[in-house]
Amino acid sequence: MHSAVIVAGGRSTRFGDDDKAVAPLAGTPMIRRVADRLEPVVDELVVNCREDQRDAIESSLEGYPLPTAFALDPEVDQGPMAGIRNGCRAASGEYAAVVACDMPFVDPDAIDYLFDRASGDVAPPAGADDEGSPPFDGAVPRLGDGWYQTTQAVYRPDAMAAACDAALERGDRKILAPLEHLSYAVVSEAELAAVTDLETFENLNTQEEFEAAAARLS
Repeated sequence: MHSAVIVAGGRSTRFGDDDKAVAPLAGTPMIRRVADRLEPVVDELVVNCREDQRDAIESSLEGYPLPTAFALDPEVDQGPMAGIRNGCRAASGEYAAVVACDMPFVDPDAIDYLFDRASGDVAPPAGADDEGSPPFDGAVPRLGDGWYQTTQAVYRPDAMAAACDAALERGDRKILAPLEHLSYAVVSEAELAAVTDLETFENLNTQEEFEAAAARLS
């Protein structure tokens, strides 16, 4: 069994006054687009958000076919790592795909591949820089610029929650800090290119980016 955790508790400060998680993207709330993209490859959905977002998000997900739970932030504005931790605590799958709510082009094939790399169901390519050996605590894409894409990655929920706790307890809120406590497959851009397009990682932060994406989806 696999879970999906959508992280939606941010304030969307670059987007304007509206909550971008539920903003209509070509007629469909953005978070619903993310959830729909994940549905073929997971068994349950967990949404991390603030209490004041819940009603609007729940309405956006009406009729969603998978079991859905909410992991509300007990303290708001603690950053994305705290949101990932809270979402992972509520996930019951062996692995959880953690995806930001502003990635409406997330590719289910990419997520499925990350599940397989984490569990060891597919072998790493020659020269992979994996941290440990399978089965891993996670599988994290590393793009060509060296950036680890931690908000479209796969983790063992209990291991990731504990790693986030350890980082937060030492006062380190950097999004990469939990990786110090995990074994994980490092999935390179070249490796991913065989199964997906880098559009999967596109995130929408501004109204201009949102409008451009809506035009592509219309």
